[in-house]
Amino acid sequence: MSKTRLFTMMAAVALLAGCSGAGRPLLYPVPVVTPSEKVRISYGSVEVRVVSLPEYAALSEMAFQTADGGIETSKSLLWADNPVRAMTLELSRALGQITGATVASEPWPFDSVADARVEVRIEEMLTDQSGQYRLSGQYFVGPTNGEGRMRARVFSLLVPLAVDATPVALAAARGQVIADLAVLIARDGLR
Repeated sequence: MSKTRLFTMMAAVALLAGCSGAGRPLLYPVPVVTPSEKVRISYGSVEVRVVSLPEYAALSEMAFQTADGGIETSKSLLWADNPVRAMTLELSRALGQITGATVASEPWPFDSVADARVEVRIEEMLTDQSGQYRLSGQYFVGPTNGEGRMRARVFSLLVPLAVDATPVALAAARGQVIADLAVLIARDGLR
């Protein structure tokens, strides 16, 4: 999909949203993506630290890359939840589903300490010039008792978007890429 086409479609949706009777922005939830893969890990419990996002991705406004490589946001197309909070919860839920372990985001809600801690730092989170939703950054896994291996891994994940991508399709791509990240962390970081 060309960036010009994506930009044009996003602008059209933003214009329609601005013309709505109430004039309120449209809110887009990220659909729940249930990972189909199951992974056995070395830990019975895992704490997920608050996900670190680039400034543009932490905004409630949807961000997209323009034809010239810049990043724009739309005041009329908003995520339904705070992106930092939502991504942290999405990752926690997906890791729990994949591993069967007790997984929760910080602050750890139990009296005992989690066996391991996961921290994710996102560097890039948007649709790239080839029309794919890109998520890249680094994650860290460490046992909380000081025993075992600490791991630091770089990742870059892509989810293709349809030619007629809409904000709903972008939300679905974001949900899928977080599920893919959870599988990667479980397979390569928590085993």
